Amino acid sequence: MSDAFDVADPSDAMGPIDYLIVEFPGNRMTGEGLPLLVDLVDRGLIRILDLTFIRKDADGSVSGLEIGDLTGDGALDLAVFEGVSSGLLGQDDLEEAANALEPGNSAGVLIYENLWAAPLTAALRRGGAELVASGRIPAPAVLAALDATDTAP
Repeated sequence: MSDAFDVADPSDAMGPIDYLIVEFPGNRMTGEGLPLLVDLVDRGLIRILDLTFIRKDADGSVSGLEIGDLTGDGALDLAVFEGVSSGLLGQDDLEEAANALEPGNSAGVLIYENLWAAPLTAALRRGGAELVASGRIPAPAVLAALDATDTAP
């Protein structure tokens, strides 16, 4: 974190922490999204705290995946993320994430900090503001609401 965040409480200098679980049906991972993830990190918009991959077998058991070359082109697609682990994800978290998966599929589990929000968060806290609620509206719900607005008389 930058020295520009000179605050008494280190949590004041952190952005919100989010997670994503991305399912890959049939364990088919192309690696197409990885350059975009790297770009978000390179531009300082997010910081990856944890990135791991899991598989849910047909019997429901969960195991971690060691993936080096997602696309089969010989390049280590995940080499840039090697060693990315804050320790926030435990086995119980991975099993919980697997509950969202269909048997026979795999998933990437990503925990990231929204660095773009850290300066705003710090400034608001210095001004005495407190976060009292947080959440996420799923994209399909937003699109449905916008469609309903467009068709309303």
